[in-house]
Formats: sequence, structure tokens, C-alpha cells
Amino acid sequence: MTDLSERQQAIKDAFIENRGYWAKIMEQILQLSPDYFEAYTELSSVPWKHGVLEPKVKEFMYIAADASTTHLYNAGTRIHIQNALRHGATVDEVFEVLELTSVLGIHSCTVGVPILLEELEAAGKLDDEPLDERRIALKEAFTENRGYWAPFLEGLLKLSPEFFEAYLKLSSVPWLTGPLEPKVKEFVYIAIDGATTHLYEPGLRQHIRNAIGHGATKEELMEVLELVAAIGVHTMTDSVPILMKEAEAVSKSA
Repeated sequence: MTDLSERQQAIKDAFIENRGYWAKIMEQILQLSPDYFEAYTELSSVPWKHGVLEPKVKEFMYIAADASTTHLYNAGTRIHIQNALRHGATVDEVFEVLELTSVLGIHSCTVGVPILLEELEAAGKLDDEPLDERRIALKEAFTENRGYWAPFLEGLLKLSPEFFEAYLKLSSVPWLTGPLEPKVKEFVYIAIDGATTHLYEPGLRQHIRNAIGHGATKEELMEVLELVAAIGVHTMTDSVPILMKEAEAVSKSA
């Protein structure tokens, strides 16, 4: 790749000014299409120029989306952990973001169990009995530790109290010991549920409701969604290096 033109350098400078960093993986995109990179800079800079969340919390949203099991974009996770630490985040705070993000696997059950219950009912094999004392105690513990209860948890509790109890213990750890304030914890859940690699509407709705209950404003919630929307650029940051490598190989073989 050639040196940056005057226009490309100006676009790079604008990105650094707005976003506060630069990464090598962006250089090829900028050189191939300054028009695209300029437009991406404008889009991704909106929450940084007009948002209300503190910088480290913005970075937490990128970490959550990138480290989520539905995305696992390690290059971005590394960059945004570096940025978060540079903005004053502690190791414990970043670790808590990862803890919160790691429970995403439960959606196999919160999506699958309602379907299982419907099919059991259709087959005449559903025992619709009220909750026993153990299940009531688990429901109360979840509500106390997590601060809410949702209908999509009911079936899981009924069918497997053992698994529900294990999930309760795992998901409660950051709520019982973590340093982040409750609304920021909920922002993490919103980020991973609202990311285009997941789009889990029941959880997204529940955690927006929870965040509002913890004092989040409409501006903060909108900003979380704006930040996570930026992961679309990973199509470029992952694929453009492949394009350039293959183009070089073809050129050498010609």
C-alpha cells in the first residue's frame, strides 16, 4: 500500500480525534476507499461526539459485543480492552464486563424451553403443576440477586430446577461482587442482546426495562445501541486483509 494522500491523512486524523485511537487493521480500508472510511468515521463517531456515557463505558459496550459468543471478534476485544484501560477502567471492571457477557449461552434455554413446553403440551405430556417450595425459593433468590423476574425464565425453572440453580449462581456473581453500577451491568446485557450477531428481542426488552428502572436515560440507552451498531465494520476489518493478500498472490502469479 502507498503512503496516505492528504485527504486520507485528514480522514485518519478525524478518526483519531473523534475515537481517540488508531489501529493498523483500518489502514488498508482507508487507502482502498477513503469515501467508505470517511462515512464509517462519521457513523461511529456520533456517540463519541454527542453521547453522554463516559469513555470507558463506551468501550465496555464494544468489549461486550466483540467478546460475545455470537461474535468472538478477538482483534476488536483486544483493541477495546486497551482503550478501556487507557480511559481509566480497572481490571475488575473489564473482568465484570466479560462475566456479564459470558452468560449469553442461557438463551439456548430461554428460546428453546418455551418451544419444548409447547411441543410437550401438543403431545399431551406436559405436567402443568404449580411451583413447589424449592422452585419458589429459587425464583425468590433470582429476583433478589438479579432484581427482576421474566416469564421466559418460568419454564426453565419448572423443567430443571437443578440447572436453573446453577445458572442463578453463575449469573449472580457480578451482581453480588462486581464493581459496576446496576445500570451499566444492564447496558452490557443490552449490548449483547441488541448486537446484530444475536438480536435477542425478549432479553433486549427486559434489560432495557431493567436499565430504566435503575435510572438509565433515553440518551444513554440510545447510545448503547449506536455503539453496538458499529460492529458491522468488522466485515471490512476481517475481510479486506484477505482481499489484499489474495490480490497480491494473483499479481505475483501473473
